[in-house]
Amino acid sequence: MSEYERIIKEKGLPEVGQVVRNKKFGTQWRVMEKREVWQNIAPDPKTGEPRMTPAIYLAYWKITDDAPPGVGKMLGYLYTLYDNTFAINWEIVS
Repeated sequence: MSEYERIIKEKGLPEVGQVVRNKKFGTQWRVMEKREVWQNIAPDPKTGEPRMTPAIYLAYWKITDDAPPGVGKMLGYLYTLYDNTFAINWEIVS
């Protein structure tokens, strides 16, 4: 299993096209894009060399009644094995 597959599985990330709800505001968002990327992390404490870790980038589109799909507010976030921000902020609706 690749690092990217591990992130998706362990963090329970949604697939493209699924709808998620923001836990704080109750708004619904559709996942429009998923990418495998690298995220910069703190430099190595001993050598000072820059480091990167695998991450999954998800782009969300806010679902509204007055706009066609893909038009309107969009957000994008990176998720790694070392954070739990998806579970804290989102729940999968469908």
